[in-house]
Amino acid sequence: MKIEEMAVDAADGPDQKLWYRVGSIAAIVLGIGYIVIFPLYARVGAPPSGGEAWFIYLPGKTNLWWAILGISVFTDFLYVPLALALYLALKMVNKNLMLVATAFIGLFVVLDLAITWSHYASILMLYSKYSMATSEVQRAGYLAAANYGSAVLTSPLEVVYAIVTLSFGILVSGVVMLRGVFDKITAYLALATGVSGIASLTGFTVAIIGNALFATVWLFFVGYRLYRLAKG
Repeated sequence: MKIEEMAVDAADGPDQKLWYRVGSIAAIVLGIGYIVIFPLYARVGAPPSGGEAWFIYLPGKTNLWWAILGISVFTDFLYVPLALALYLALKMVNKNLMLVATAFIGLFVVLDLAITWSHYASILMLYSKYSMATSEVQRAGYLAAANYGSAVLTSPLEVVYAIVTLSFGILVSGVVMLRGVFDKITAYLALATGVSGIASLTGFTVAIIGNALFATVWLFFVGYRLYRLAKG
């Protein structure tokens, strides 16, 4: 047994193993959520740019987008117990790096909920009101508001909020996993998730898709390992 594993085993109490179990469930449900959401994204296609383009694009797709939004918000919250479980499992290896990883994962949750999905929700609500508007003045107001929401979602900073922040937290945790109680495959998946997430700043589709795929597989590996830790 590695020294790091012995240290973690010695520190694991009933409360800590309970968090491992909760984190394991969170990771697996997150992975399943991502698998469910992939075909939904495939059905709606790439979102457009601009309020008017959104209103032309949305007919027949609003229910799918509300499903995507609901699943995404739910899975965002699951990162909180997962981040805590990872911190407890790896703090004996490198506490400072795990504090950084936990902070970035937590920051992602806040930014994604407050900016990304709030603006998607606002565009969907504005489209509903736009469809029921009875005057051109009302429609123009809803369209102007949708233009603002679309501008936020298509800005380069949005990529940082929605992808890079979480990916960096996973990357840092992957560095610690190389010396901790997680196997090398899980650690390398974390590193691949982090690198592809940072590379998504280039806007290349392959980097964005690769980041999503690596993250999904990583979640299942993490969930399995946390389950093993919970069982002792």
